Amino acid sequence: MARPFRAPGAPFDQEEPLSDLDAFIAGLPKAELHVHHVGSASPRIVSELAARHPDSAVPTDPDALVDYFTFRDFAHFIEVYLSVVDLIRDAEDVRLLTYEVARDMARQQIRYAELTVTPFSSTSRGIPDAAFVEAIEDARKAAESELGVALRWCFDIPGMAGLEAAEETATIACGLQPEGLVSFGLGGPEIGVPRPQFKPYFDRARAAGLHSVPHAGESTGPGTIWDALNELGAERIGHGTSATQDPRLLAHLAEHRIPLEVCPTSNIATGAVRTLEEHPLKEMADAGVLVTINSDDPPMFGTDLNTEYAVAARLLGLNAHGLADLAKNAVTVSFMDTAAKARLTAEIDTYTASWRG
Repeated sequence: MARPFRAPGAPFDQEEPLSDLDAFIAGLPKAELHVHHVGSASPRIVSELAARHPDSAVPTDPDALVDYFTFRDFAHFIEVYLSVVDLIRDAEDVRLLTYEVARDMARQQIRYAELTVTPFSSTSRGIPDAAFVEAIEDARKAAESELGVALRWCFDIPGMAGLEAAEETATIACGLQPEGLVSFGLGGPEIGVPRPQFKPYFDRARAAGLHSVPHAGESTGPGTIWDALNELGAERIGHGTSATQDPRLLAHLAEHRIPLEVCPTSNIATGAVRTLEEHPLKEMADAGVLVTINSDDPPMFGTDLNTEYAVAARLLGLNAHGLADLAKNAVTVSFMDTAAKARLTAEIDTYTASWRG
């Protein structure tokens, strides 16, 4: 598979450049709802961690990481992703990674992010539960006070690790329940990992006050999305790429205002969608489904949230005001409190009103 693009305009032939929109996007205050903790590690951080752990197969040269992060298919992506997970071996690694992710977000004017964190990947490698939670919480507090980025957590079951991982994730989430934790998720491969088996763990998390935000319908069909809704009580769907294959499902999502966390470049890089021109984002939006734009595992896919907004502008035919509305979608369906939503929405409106591009 070809390396995913980096330049926002690269996949499309267009007479007029998007330089004005790119500048607007760069300054636009944003929230991000679907972005992974380890998957957000920049090449610089990955190479530093790889140098600290020389027994790893991950390259220490940032340039070599470009080839390393070129994926044949979704299974290969998971293989590479887990090799990076293996670089996070102690609480200091966890804290460093988390804070640096927030630093990269601050450069993109991301004010708020719900970061998908997979505790089992670290605790199963020997990091104590409490130490892991303390490390991400310490980084969260520092990021908010020093960088102006509010991080919140979605604790995520790695589905391929089975019910042991589900039990551990639910125990940490419900037992320790860190201050920044807002939701409970399910990620990893979908093929061969049916959603209904995780219902008891989502029931526990929801009873503890956490929101349900599983991945579904990325590498499988719409039946997986129905299972996420009916069995796991999903309030938002991670990816949901195959939803357009089922008109009844699209109508249900639109009617019940169940948002999709869409990650266009990720879908191309993992093979979930063949080309950007074929991406179903416009069909989702045209059906009245509430969509948000996200970067998923940005450095691994050669992208960032600003690039994803530029992609969305092309796929949806948006101008600056349309992009501002898209940014407000993410605020609206986030798990921020009402006052925080009002502040960020007002900041987006003020920025857009003052734009002279």
